[in-house]
Amino acid sequence: MAEHDQDESAVSIESISETILLLRGKKVMLSTHLASLYDVEPKILVQSVKRNLERFLSDFMFQLTNQEFNNLKSQFVTSSWGGARRVPPYAFTQENTFLESGTGEET
Repeated sequence: MAEHDQDESAVSIESISETILLLRGKKVMLSTHLASLYDVEPKILVQSVKRNLERFLSDFMFQLTNQEFNNLKSQFVTSSWGGARRVPPYAFTQENTFLESGTGEET
């Protein structure tokens, strides 16, 4: 049984690693991927972080430019971002991503 649990953890870590991108010279996760880890909607995640900016470093997150987003989309045949988007997603720097834990629980 413990071996089975380790296999699931390894797959989970592998899937997380696959969502890490290099943008603006930083390792980042897109808001869509990070939100799925916390089982919240990306919009809720971003709103929660914006309400708690004092808890984070100044370069903790940034919104992709339209050009960055279009370049990123062109690199992938299928989109895991859930269809058409009106605005580019936010990127969260890898160094600080897990500092954010619990922010989605704020009211």
